[in-house]
Order: sequence, then C-alpha cells, then structure tokens
Amino acid sequence: MDRFDEMKDKVLTVQEVSTYLRVHPSTIYRMLKKNLLPAFRVGSDWRFTVDAIDKWRASVESGVRTPAATTSQSAQSDARD
Repeated sequence: MDRFDEMKDKVLTVQEVSTYLRVHPSTIYRMLKKNLLPAFRVGSDWRFTVDAIDKWRASVESGVRTPAATTSQSAQSDARD
C-alpha cells in the first residue's frame, strides 16, 4: 500500500482539513454550517475523510452541484422570500 492509499482512509480534523484545502478554519466552520462539506461528528467535533473531501472538491471543480449545496441554496432563497 502506498502513501496515497493510506491517506484516502485517513480521518481529518477541522484544523487538518483547513490546512489540506488551504483555507482558514473559520471558513470550514462556515461551510459546515451551510452544509456544504461532507463531514460527520464525533461527539461535538467535526471529522472528514480525505476520500470524501477529494470527491467533493472534484465535483465542485467540475461545476456539478452536490445535494448539500443545492439544499443549502434553496433554503437560503426560501428565507429571502
């Protein structure tokens, strides 16, 4: 097993995923609040898998909307109406 395969199954913290994506941790929390990132909770802490983050990033880069992003945006537009 090479290093990439080991990384795919790795679980990251908010700090680690912010470093991985090169954004501030507050950006990660903001995106979590809007349900824009694939994540799960362990107690009160958020966790991410590298594989899920990579798939999310690929879909965002290709312009494909994820269900979470669509739901979040429709909820925001409902709130405005």
